[in-house]
Amino acid sequence: SFNRGESVFKDMNYQKENTMSDRTAEELAELIMAKAKEFGADLVGIARVEDLKQSPSHLISERMPAFANVGAKEVEGRRPGQVDWPEGAKSAIVIAIEHPEDKPELDWWILGGKSKAGHTPGNNLLIAAGKRLADWIKQELGITSFRQAYHIELGAIYMKDTAVMAGLGCIGKNNLLVTPQYGPRQRLRVILVDANLPATGPSDFDPCRDCKMPCRAACPVNAFDKTLYTEEEYGFPQLPGRTGVFSRPLCSRRQDKDCEEYEPVAIEGQDEPGKLARFCRACEFACPVGKR
Repeated sequence: SFNRGESVFKDMNYQKENTMSDRTAEELAELIMAKAKEFGADLVGIARVEDLKQSPSHLISERMPAFANVGAKEVEGRRPGQVDWPEGAKSAIVIAIEHPEDKPELDWWILGGKSKAGHTPGNNLLIAAGKRLADWIKQELGITSFRQAYHIELGAIYMKDTAVMAGLGCIGKNNLLVTPQYGPRQRLRVILVDANLPATGPSDFDPCRDCKMPCRAACPVNAFDKTLYTEEEYGFPQLPGRTGVFSRPLCSRRQDKDCEEYEPVAIEGQDEPGKLARFCRACEFACPVGKR
């Protein structure tokens, strides 16, 4: 009986190994990207972890000034900006869903109900798609995956950098990912895997090079009005807002204000109302790229 069980276990491992070895890395990548779209992603790409480690946000992360707002977390024993790479992670799969102007509810922050920590409907869609994809990769391809948190402080990596390295778009002068299809109007999640997959980027797409920057002019808190970071200080030219002008503290004050001005909202299954915050998206809506 023991020998039979050991044989079955070996057969299962053999099948998983064959699942990968019977296909080229390119074929595996195509399968994974097609499945990601089947599970709800509008855009998908792949980046190499070794390349990501040298991307701007990952290089600058621990050198940035301390930052705390509604979207930041404090975790005991972790340095501000600390990025941890799971052992064995070799490739990053980034998925995106469109967040058009006529569906603002995808980014409404709702506090209350089952998720006491708060959530947005768009993030719920991304979490569900990511889980389905990670489970499928494990079950059908025998590849180990590492699902990523949203916050760096909770073990995530920088998603915008991942999207750029995967060829989805570029970092715009509004400090957001800008893609040909949707401009800056999309939301992201990342899954790391222990397989060497071919990268799908980066690309030469850059509509912001000669743009007159309506995104910066639209900012209600003037978060792009002052140079805060320089190439001399940080050692390379890729800086927040491209030219070192994006102020996270100013942008975050607007987010904090949006949270303070929450609206009460009914939550199914509970008597007390939840709290709904509508975050500012002025720089997204002002960008002409990807508008229908």
